[in-house]
Amino acid sequence: MSRPRYTSQRQFPRTARINELLREILADALERIDDDRLLLVVVTGVLCDADLRHARVFFDGPAGAAGDEAVAEVLAELRPRLQGFIGRQTHLKRTPELTFEADPAIRAGEHIDALLGKASAQAGAIAPDEGPGDPATDG
Repeated sequence: MSRPRYTSQRQFPRTARINELLREILADALERIDDDRLLLVVVTGVLCDADLRHARVFFDGPAGAAGDEAVAEVLAELRPRLQGFIGRQTHLKRTPELTFEADPAIRAGEHIDALLGKASAQAGAIAPDEGPGDPATDG
């Protein structure tokens, strides 16, 4: 039984390649759009359906949850223009309809980092001070 031959392109699933291509195009498009509300917005990922009808765009911005909603609204206003960028730069059968969401992984990471910082501060406050009476330092 012979092993199937794969090129390096075929080992990487098509949707994953399209997701990365869309992320790069959208990131480039956001740099070109002159809108002060999108100054520090970063496209962190794209999840496109296999049929290319819909794509969820994940982003991160400098603000918290309220700022995420505002950025999502601005991106929704610019959706036709962003889809135009995609349509002009790709050779896809159809241009996916974009929806925008704040990246939940970023917020989860920030929450975990805050919890670890709080636990570290509490551990530092509870730990006994090493001083001259400590058996580890007496020789």
